[in-house]
Amino acid sequence: MKSILLIGLDNFGFMLAKELSELGHQIMAVDRNEDRINAILPFVTDAQIGDSTNETFLQSLGISSFDVCIVTIADEFQSSLETTSLLKELGGRYVVSRANREVQAKFLLRNGADEVINPEKQMAQWAAICYSSTHILDYIKLDEEHAIFELTIPEDWVGKTVGQIDIRKQFGINIMAVKENGTVNLSITPETALDRDKTILVLGDLKAIQKCFHT
Repeated sequence: MKSILLIGLDNFGFMLAKELSELGHQIMAVDRNEDRINAILPFVTDAQIGDSTNETFLQSLGISSFDVCIVTIADEFQSSLETTSLLKELGGRYVVSRANREVQAKFLLRNGADEVINPEKQMAQWAAICYSSTHILDYIKLDEEHAIFELTIPEDWVGKTVGQIDIRKQFGINIMAVKENGTVNLSITPETALDRDKTILVLGDLKAIQKCFHT
């Protein structure tokens, strides 16, 4: 469990707060809008109405006591930039800030952000890869070249074993797990059978995945 300061409760910030709450983290939510604060109260440990560009207000929150500070302000970049800078100056251990464009990301990193997220860009990348493919159901990007993919079983693989298809040797792709009815089996051997009602979790290069699965 982590102690998290979340600043900005637009749609993304609100959904992020709810997800963090379901994971059991302690959350302090901050926004200028009283209605947003009232709406988030059932899902957070505490919430404050305030201006995150006000140094005195931020100091009152005890910034250094939070494991992570997340700035999700989207509609006022100047406020996001000032808030990010102040959080670091006031002892923020790890500051994550939201950006809508690459140029914003550069400024945020220069002004104290340890990491920058761009939800719209990341979602667009996910949708482009998953919805343009026959077999890719989901993926988690690890770096610019590698990701973990969840894939359906190609028709010509049905009834064969992991050892028989041997995609590690041919394409450098590692089958990490087999998933069936929501249950993930990590005990993969060359004898593990691939059935039509299963999906596989693999680690590999996107280009290799596209070549192997003809996506």
